[in-house]
Amino acid sequence: MVTWMHYLGDDDGKTNLDGRGDVDLYVEMVQGPSSVISELGKDFLRRFFLTDPNCKWTAPMLLDHPFITRNMKGLPPVEETQFQNNPFVIYDRWIWHLLHNVMVNMDMMDMIVLRNSFSFHWPQDGLKATDKITALPGEPNGVNFYQYSGYVTVDPKAGRAVFYYFAKSQNSSTKPLVLWLNGGPGASSFEIGAMTELGLFRVSKAGKTLWENPYAWNNVENVLFLESPAGVGFSYSNTSSDYIIGDTKTAADSYTFLVNWLERFPEYKTTEFFIAGQGYAGRYVPQLAQLILLHNNKITNQTVINLKGVVGNGHYDIETQNRRTYDYYWTHALISDEIHQGIVSNCNFSSADPPPDACQTYKSQAHSAKGHIDSNNIYAPLCSSSSSSTPPLINEYDPCSDNYVYTYLNTPAVQKSLHANTTGIPGPWKNYNGYIGHNWDDETDTVLPVIKELISSGVSVWLYSGDIDSVCSVTTTRYALNNLRLSAKTPWYAWYTQGEVGGYAVEYENLTFVAVRGAGHLVPSYQPARALTLFSLFLVEKLPPSN
Repeated sequence: MVTWMHYLGDDDGKTNLDGRGDVDLYVEMVQGPSSVISELGKDFLRRFFLTDPNCKWTAPMLLDHPFITRNMKGLPPVEETQFQNNPFVIYDRWIWHLLHNVMVNMDMMDMIVLRNSFSFHWPQDGLKATDKITALPGEPNGVNFYQYSGYVTVDPKAGRAVFYYFAKSQNSSTKPLVLWLNGGPGASSFEIGAMTELGLFRVSKAGKTLWENPYAWNNVENVLFLESPAGVGFSYSNTSSDYIIGDTKTAADSYTFLVNWLERFPEYKTTEFFIAGQGYAGRYVPQLAQLILLHNNKITNQTVINLKGVVGNGHYDIETQNRRTYDYYWTHALISDEIHQGIVSNCNFSSADPPPDACQTYKSQAHSAKGHIDSNNIYAPLCSSSSSSTPPLINEYDPCSDNYVYTYLNTPAVQKSLHANTTGIPGPWKNYNGYIGHNWDDETDTVLPVIKELISSGVSVWLYSGDIDSVCSVTTTRYALNNLRLSAKTPWYAWYTQGEVGGYAVEYENLTFVAVRGAGHLVPSYQPARALTLFSLFLVEKLPPSN
């Protein structure tokens, strides 16, 4: 008995499984009337894709659906060659393999991926013009680039929409498109990425005026900042349960955002596309890239995203991150020999069991011993009344900059100019949503296999770390890279910019790791010139210069 499914979408790409012939079930060697199987199949698909508001079944309930228990459980694995040339068999090879894992192997993760990965286009007519920013309050005179910001709906039914800010480059049509993501989870890509790192402006100490960042990345590319997931920054949902989220749903929403944003800005559909980010975006970036590749390979896909590369300074592997952070503390004189040895001897970071009391004691001692410093930059001053009273310097990071941005973005006139907070978010806008991070319910232990998959797919991968960052340190990243077991093409060397050592680099096959000298976690903030140099080279696939 073999049952095949065929889905025919509407012209606008939306799902319409309403029992009017949109789902055809092709049946061979079936036991029982085909009409019964057809109706069962249609009912299952309605429930599976949640197109019927009265059919919100959980995964276990779906697996007990009669269509599965009667007709799908007995299916053998199907080789791709058996159906790839038969238009009457199956609508999508990738969907088939996922369905087989769900129905036969009881793979819940594939069910989640399959359901969440169905992204649909919604009409975007006229929204680009609506999103254009005339001018930001306090903007300096003579700004000669276009800015856009606003919302893209990723789930109309839930009322879930994400906020973006887009800065075009000069000669925009000849420049690549880069999506920037901050991590957390729960951190704002607009406040941190756009307003304190690589964006067009910096905010004055009074929080009322802006000054141009000469090292803004839109000097070399079109930069798109996304506040993800819903609940972060200005992004929101009308469904409170959406704020309990994880890796899989975040990637799915980001993909849905992209395909709809590209409908709004169709001139970038064929542009070379890159994804960049830091912190927990070390997960977001490769997971989104993986999802893009999956959709690009679908024969029914309407939007092929021209993904060329990913770059990040992030968390890649939980065990390595937890274990090697203490090595970084020790090698940078933040903790004593005794504390470090106590952690090495008593903590098993690869075990899922709760750590012993001795491990917890030494870890607590480590965090106490390093004192009250900025983990993002272990040598940087903290924000104080004295630091906020001195004039800002272009090449120096201001530790109080978050305060200035907070004041600026909570100004009603600023929010209006950004087309933000249109639903009236209660309370002040914040750059970090702790509820999102504390309730993260789907965290992948490691994305190293995903990174290896991207490398094998020909996607250019650059990883970088600031050498005075203890959050995503050089040490943890190098140990994570060792787990990939890659062979070096260009051995470790010093790279130069502006006549001095900018850091160190090593090139592997389709992956490059770069250490940035004198940079903390927010590399473009602490070393803006070096960061811009590196990213400019990444876009044209050139290694940092050795002299």
